[in-house]
Amino acid sequence: MKRLFGMRQSLKGQSRSQIERIERRLFLRRGLSLGAVALLSGCDVTDAESVQKVLWAMSRWNDRVQDWIFDPGRLAPEFPESAITMPFPFNAFYSMDQAPSVDPEGYQLELSGLVREKKPWTLPELYALQPQLSQITRHICVEGWSAIGKWSGVRFSDFLRRIGADLTAKYVGFKCADRYWTSIDMPTALHPQTLLTFRFADQILPAPFGFPMKLRIPTKLGFKNPKHIVAMFVTNDYPGGYWEDQGYNWFSGS
Repeated sequence: MKRLFGMRQSLKGQSRSQIERIERRLFLRRGLSLGAVALLSGCDVTDAESVQKVLWAMSRWNDRVQDWIFDPGRLAPEFPESAITMPFPFNAFYSMDQAPSVDPEGYQLELSGLVREKKPWTLPELYALQPQLSQITRHICVEGWSAIGKWSGVRFSDFLRRIGADLTAKYVGFKCADRYWTSIDMPTALHPQTLLTFRFADQILPAPFGFPMKLRIPTKLGFKNPKHIVAMFVTNDYPGGYWEDQGYNWFSGS
């Protein structure tokens, strides 16, 4: 109660509805941890298979709750150029010198699934998309570190509309040149800060940071931001992902 009172004091000036929404989200997030303990307490922790089943069920439940409380109109913080992290850290499941080398001349973005116009897109066609936007946002890694960087490109929602994607579908999936894959929910795909980016720090994306194209999603953890994208698809069937299929929470909002 003392902590809740302190939080109320710090939120003076906010509307009652805003305060109630924040408190409800904190309660739900705290409830996730309590639910995990309660579920595991009835499980034989020496039985690895039963523990895994409970953990997977908890993860799926956590995804549903995060999806439910996600606010598609809430913006992630943006920062001045003076706050940019230099040098920006590299992170992947391989070392920097193993980043894929994609031929810009032969590159074509493949589209499939619930999309009206499935013609592949060349790099010059992607670079010609308008309007081009920039954002300086925080990349938050599931490993516990964060860094602020500048990305430029086009709103992903504009691109989805341009190709005639079914915006009522559940998922957008991505395949990447580094053998990575992931997927996101449609409300996140349509979020105004979700960008299809071609530049980093005002330069063409360097190979370690995702050339030729990276999806920048400041409302999600870093591993949900695919790099080196070579194909994308729209679907109502759950697509999973490289880390998600190994137990990471699928929604993974930041």
